[in-house]
Amino acid sequence: MELNPLQYPIGKFVAPASITPEIRKNWIKTIDEFPDLLAQVASKLSESTLKKAYRPGGWTARQVIHHMFDSHMNCYIRFKKALNEENPTIMPYSENDWAHMPDGDEAPIEWSIIGVKSVHQRWVYLMNTLQEADWTKTYFHPERDITYPLDRVLGIYAWHCTHHLKHIESVL
Repeated sequence: MELNPLQYPIGKFVAPASITPEIRKNWIKTIDEFPDLLAQVASKLSESTLKKAYRPGGWTARQVIHHMFDSHMNCYIRFKKALNEENPTIMPYSENDWAHMPDGDEAPIEWSIIGVKSVHQRWVYLMNTLQEADWTKTYFHPERDITYPLDRVLGIYAWHCTHHLKHIESVL
């Protein structure tokens, strides 16, 4: 089945067979650099472009920016739970419902840009302190029925940064 390039501008995430420290280092760099890239792209958005969806039926640029904060805040908490508990079951949430709440539809994007920056600063700091064995710690996602090791989660969220940055850029 062919992917919709408007929905998946960089394709779907595919984890490498082996996640090496070098791969993790590059993914952490992506997470670290993302807030500044997001702020740069967002600075080019007018009120009218913030209301544009990146694809028919997709979220608006404003909703995508707020989604990044919601999603990455949740991931940071999930990371910490996995580091402190034995394979915790995380609490899923409806990303679409959250995107369509008033703060996702209407709030100033600057709030989420600041939030992403703050969460990423803490998250990168934390990840840079992890030992090799920490990357194999896991959490369980009950809706997907998948146990995720932290190194794979890191890859998914590095991909997530680039994936949604392309969505936001596409409305310009």
